[in-house]
Amino acid sequence: MTIDSLRFVDAVLGLPEQLRDATAAAEEVDLGDLGADVDNVVILGMGGSGIAGDVFRAVTNSVLPVPVTVLKQYRVPRFVGPRTLAFALSYSGDTEETVAMAESAAGAGAQVVAVSHGGLLRDVALGGDGVHIPCADTVPMPRAALGYLVAAVFVTAARAGLAPDAGAWLEAAAGQLEIRREKCQPDVLGAANPARELARQIGTTIPLFYGGGALGEVAAMRWKFDVNENAKAPAFWNAYPEVDHHEICGWGQHGDVTRQVFTLVELRHGFEHPRLERRFAITRELIEETLVQVLEVRAEGEGRLAQLLDLMYVGDWTTSYLALDHDVDPGPIAAILDLKQRLAED
Repeated sequence: MTIDSLRFVDAVLGLPEQLRDATAAAEEVDLGDLGADVDNVVILGMGGSGIAGDVFRAVTNSVLPVPVTVLKQYRVPRFVGPRTLAFALSYSGDTEETVAMAESAAGAGAQVVAVSHGGLLRDVALGGDGVHIPCADTVPMPRAALGYLVAAVFVTAARAGLAPDAGAWLEAAAGQLEIRREKCQPDVLGAANPARELARQIGTTIPLFYGGGALGEVAAMRWKFDVNENAKAPAFWNAYPEVDHHEICGWGQHGDVTRQVFTLVELRHGFEHPRLERRFAITRELIEETLVQVLEVRAEGEGRLAQLLDLMYVGDWTTSYLALDHDVDPGPIAAILDLKQRLAED
């Protein structure tokens, strides 16, 4: 592993400690009377930062007393107002869309909590009597800052009385990430390392990630993002049961092509609805002959957050090996930086 100019693998190695450190730091932030009279939660964010909102929504959807909406756009909807708790997530603090949404939410009177290591987002929150939760500036890119962003949202929700058990969930998740790291880190070689072996099996095929339910949906999305940004390769994702209402029909006409190109990776967890087991099995039988292969990853850990972060962590490792095995530097994202520079020139 000689092409890792930003030490991305070191950042992946440090995720368990990052999650614990960020949990402790978020518990020390002065929240004032945040959380009083909340009717809804919105989470504003893009890409590697915004996915922390998807994690929160998926993990808490069976226990939270108010609805959660994750927004990835420029404007907030009309329902956002004084009884809205709005988390604005941007590791850099300068993500154009997130800053615009935070300004819109603050203007509507929402209770704004900004999570960043600085930037314009901090100014928006503090300028509107909101809260800023700082992230340590220790990783080279937002997708490696998942622990900072996830911990800030879960701890704040717990302290606001919305998710009182979040502290225990975070500790269980950190423990599971440590266990997973022992299996996937670079000094575990060959087939003994499940992430390295999965990367070898995927090879130069195009991966398609299917998850099940709310947790599987977020995991599949994260794996797709990681292939794009780490391995600099195309990838796709979807989730059951939605797959079986349209995409299942797309594996017929071009089977001679797709069976040479696509690898399906099924992302499984212990909190799937009982009917999803049959959907995975039947759909696999129907489409398997049009694919290079079907692989499976199963989550481990106690609780919804632990299992979701465990699945996502396997993806971090697998896509790092996909990059390094093909002499691709996993850290830099030149295409995104080029796009941002061009937008700034408008």
